[in-house]
Amino acid sequence: MSESSENSTLLITIAVLGGTGKEGAGLAMRWALNGYRVIIGSRDAQRAAARAAELNSELGSDYLSGMDNLNAAKAADLVVLSVPYDAHQATLESVREALAGKILIDITVPLVPPNVRTVHLPSGGAAALEAQALLQGVEVRIVSAFQNVSSEKLKDPHTPVECDVLVTGDDADAKAQVIEVVKAAGMKGIDAGPLANAVAAEALTPVLLYINRAYKVKGVGLRITNLD
Repeated sequence: MSESSENSTLLITIAVLGGTGKEGAGLAMRWALNGYRVIIGSRDAQRAAARAAELNSELGSDYLSGMDNLNAAKAADLVVLSVPYDAHQATLESVREALAGKILIDITVPLVPPNVRTVHLPSGGAAALEAQALLQGVEVRIVSAFQNVSSEKLKDPHTPVECDVLVTGDDADAKAQVIEVVKAAGMKGIDAGPLANAVAAEALTPVLLYINRAYKVKGVGLRITNLD
């Protein structure tokens, strides 16, 4: 990393709400190793701090800090929502005002246990669109990404992730910034259109989970071909 790129990333603080989970923690470690200040968020501040300490021990230095979701969102420039679908609405409501003026990356997939390998379209069409409706009136730029990346691929922050990330949103500059943080996490971000297209990206996740089981593998991902 060049000095100029390092300086630019150090100016950005990322809060990963739900960062105690596998996917959120995997992304948090990758960003921390690439110069970002990263905050692990949780409903419980002590749990967040404990998880940050565990990840710091794994990384060998004090890269991450932990806070409750609201304070994590307040302290961040960019907020990542990495929670199960059944916690999606409540988490957004709890941090609503703290999101003003920021980019929100919603990585939620509307999985409905036990049928997580069957596509479920929520009433709003997609979790990201439900977030947009819920946050109406808040000046927040919502971008959907990372739904199709397995936590199996993220758990070792030093290993490249061999899949692409579909990035959807209605603000071109916000998508461009998210594509940069996708790159910092070791993947290629693909501009996949407006936020409405998050319906397709979210629906692909249960399909990939089905393929994992059918072929007895872990961490199936997506590649977008013929772009180079």
